[in-house]
Amino acid sequence: MFSKTCEYAIRAAVYISAESDIDNKVGIAEICSHIEAPSHFTAKILQTLGHHKIVSSQKGVKGGFYMDQQQNNTKIIGIVNAIDGDKLFTGCGLGLSECSETEPCPIHNQFKGIRSNIKKMLEETSVSDLASKLKKGKGFLRIENPKVYQSI
Repeated sequence: MFSKTCEYAIRAAVYISAESDIDNKVGIAEICSHIEAPSHFTAKILQTLGHHKIVSSQKGVKGGFYMDQQQNNTKIIGIVNAIDGDKLFTGCGLGLSECSETEPCPIHNQFKGIRSNIKKMLEETSVSDLASKLKKGKGFLRIENPKVYQSI
Protein backbone atom coordinates (compact mmCIF):
# COMPACT_ATOMS: atom_id res chain seq x y z
CA MET A 1 0.00 0.00 0.00
CA PHE A 2 2.62 2.57 1.09
CA SER A 3 6.10 2.75 -0.37
CA LYS A 4 8.92 1.57 1.91
CA THR A 5 9.99 5.22 2.14
CA CYS A 6 6.54 6.21 3.39
CA GLU A 7 6.45 3.34 5.89
CA TYR A 8 9.77 4.50 7.36
CA ALA A 9 8.56 8.11 7.39
CA ILE A 10 5.41 7.24 9.35
CA ARG A 11 7.33 5.05 11.79
CA ALA A 12 10.02 7.70 12.29
CA ALA A 13 7.46 10.46 12.90
CA VAL A 14 5.58 8.30 15.41
CA TYR A 15 8.79 7.42 17.25
CA ILE A 16 9.95 11.03 17.32
CA SER A 17 6.55 12.11 18.61
CA ALA A 18 6.60 9.49 21.36
CA GLU A 19 10.15 10.23 22.45
CA SER A 20 10.80 13.90 21.97
CA ASP A 21 9.87 17.41 22.83
CA ILE A 22 11.64 20.73 22.38
CA ASP A 23 13.93 19.95 25.33
CA ASN A 24 14.49 16.27 24.48
CA LYS A 25 15.62 15.44 20.98
CA VAL A 26 16.29 12.01 19.48
CA GLY A 27 19.22 11.18 17.24
CA ILE A 28 19.18 9.38 13.94
CA ALA A 29 20.86 6.25 15.34
CA GLU A 30 18.24 5.92 18.08
CA ILE A 31 15.38 6.46 15.63
CA CYS A 32 16.76 3.89 13.17
CA SER A 33 17.33 1.35 15.92
CA HIS A 34 13.73 1.59 17.09
CA ILE A 35 12.06 1.61 13.69
CA GLU A 36 14.41 -0.91 12.03
CA ALA A 37 15.45 1.36 9.19
CA PRO A 38 18.79 2.11 7.53
CA SER A 39 20.32 5.35 8.81
CA HIS A 40 21.36 7.00 5.54
CA PHE A 41 17.93 6.37 3.98
CA THR A 42 16.13 7.52 7.12
CA ALA A 43 18.20 10.71 7.26
CA LYS A 44 17.02 11.59 3.76
CA ILE A 45 13.41 10.81 4.71
CA LEU A 46 13.67 13.02 7.81
CA GLN A 47 15.15 15.78 5.67
CA THR A 48 12.01 15.60 3.48
CA LEU A 49 9.75 15.61 6.56
CA GLY A 50 11.67 18.62 7.86
CA HIS A 51 11.24 20.42 4.54
CA HIS A 52 7.47 19.86 4.88
CA LYS A 53 7.59 21.12 8.52
CA ILE A 54 6.41 17.74 9.86
CA VAL A 55 9.49 17.30 12.07
CA SER A 56 12.10 19.72 13.36
CA SER A 57 15.78 19.23 13.97
CA GLN A 58 18.56 20.92 15.81
CA LYS A 59 22.26 20.47 15.15
CA GLY A 60 24.89 20.19 17.82
CA VAL A 61 25.66 18.29 20.99
CA LYS A 62 22.10 18.47 22.29
CA GLY A 63 20.70 18.18 18.80
CA GLY A 64 18.45 15.70 17.13
CA PHE A 65 14.89 15.47 15.90
CA TYR A 66 11.77 16.59 17.72
CA MET A 67 8.17 17.59 17.14
CA ASP A 68 6.31 20.50 18.66
CA GLN A 69 2.61 20.35 19.53
CA GLN A 70 1.47 21.50 16.11
CA GLN A 71 3.68 18.92 14.40
CA ASN A 72 2.40 16.19 16.75
CA ASN A 73 -1.09 17.00 15.49
CA THR A 74 -0.06 16.38 11.88
CA LYS A 75 -2.45 13.93 10.27
CA ILE A 76 -0.87 10.81 8.81
CA ILE A 77 -2.18 11.79 5.38
CA GLY A 78 0.23 14.75 5.54
CA ILE A 79 3.16 12.35 5.77
CA VAL A 80 1.78 10.15 2.99
CA ASN A 81 1.30 13.16 0.71
CA ALA A 82 4.77 14.52 1.53
CA ILE A 83 6.46 11.22 0.69
CA ASP A 84 4.25 9.35 -1.80
CA GLY A 85 1.95 12.07 -3.09
CA ASP A 86 -1.70 11.29 -3.71
CA LYS A 87 -1.24 8.31 -6.03
CA LEU A 88 -2.71 5.95 -3.42
CA PHE A 89 -5.92 7.94 -3.55
CA THR A 90 -6.10 8.55 -7.27
CA GLY A 91 -4.27 5.65 -8.92
CA CYS A 92 -5.58 2.37 -10.23
CA GLY A 93 -5.70 -0.53 -7.76
CA LEU A 94 -3.96 -2.73 -10.33
CA GLY A 95 -1.44 -0.06 -11.31
CA LEU A 96 -2.84 0.50 -14.78
CA SER A 97 -2.07 3.86 -16.37
CA GLU A 98 -5.63 4.20 -17.67
CA CYS A 99 -8.45 3.35 -15.27
CA SER A 100 -11.57 5.46 -14.84
CA GLU A 101 -15.29 5.37 -14.21
CA THR A 102 -15.89 4.96 -17.95
CA GLU A 103 -13.07 2.43 -18.49
CA PRO A 104 -12.60 0.65 -15.14
CA CYS A 105 -10.15 -2.10 -14.30
CA PRO A 106 -11.65 -5.34 -12.91
CA ILE A 107 -11.34 -4.15 -9.27
CA HIS A 108 -12.10 -0.45 -9.83
CA ASN A 109 -15.42 -0.29 -7.98
CA GLN A 110 -14.31 -2.35 -4.97
CA PHE A 111 -11.00 -0.55 -4.71
CA LYS A 112 -12.69 2.85 -4.84
CA GLY A 113 -14.46 2.12 -1.53
CA ILE A 114 -11.33 0.72 0.12
CA ARG A 115 -9.30 3.70 -1.05
CA SER A 116 -11.93 6.06 0.36
CA ASN A 117 -11.84 4.30 3.76
CA ILE A 118 -8.05 4.40 3.90
CA LYS A 119 -8.02 8.09 3.04
CA LYS A 120 -10.61 8.85 5.74
CA MET A 121 -8.58 6.95 8.36
CA LEU A 122 -5.39 8.79 7.39
CA GLU A 123 -7.18 12.15 7.49
CA GLU A 124 -8.57 11.43 10.97
CA THR A 125 -5.45 9.96 12.58
CA SER A 126 -2.66 12.17 13.89
CA VAL A 127 0.94 11.31 14.63
CA SER A 128 0.22 11.88 18.33
CA ASP A 129 -2.69 9.40 18.18
CA LEU A 130 -0.28 6.68 17.07
CA ALA A 131 2.45 7.82 19.47
CA SER A 132 -0.04 7.59 22.33
CA LYS A 133 -0.81 3.97 21.42
CA LEU A 134 2.91 3.27 21.30
CA LYS A 135 3.47 4.76 24.75
CA LYS A 136 0.58 2.71 26.18
CA GLY A 137 1.98 -0.52 24.74
CA LYS A 138 -1.00 -0.86 22.40
CA GLY A 139 1.18 -0.75 19.31
CA PHE A 140 4.76 -1.40 18.29
CA LEU A 141 7.14 -0.13 15.65
CA ARG A 142 9.09 -3.37 15.64
CA ILE A 143 8.37 -6.79 17.02
CA GLU A 144 11.75 -7.88 18.42
CA ASN A 145 12.35 -6.31 21.80
CA PRO A 146 9.65 -3.63 21.54
CA LYS A 147 10.24 -0.66 23.78
CA VAL A 148 7.84 -0.93 26.69
CA TYR A 149 6.53 2.31 28.11
CA GLN A 150 5.25 2.87 31.59
CA SER A 151 1.78 4.34 31.78
CA ILE A 152 1.87 7.97 32.74
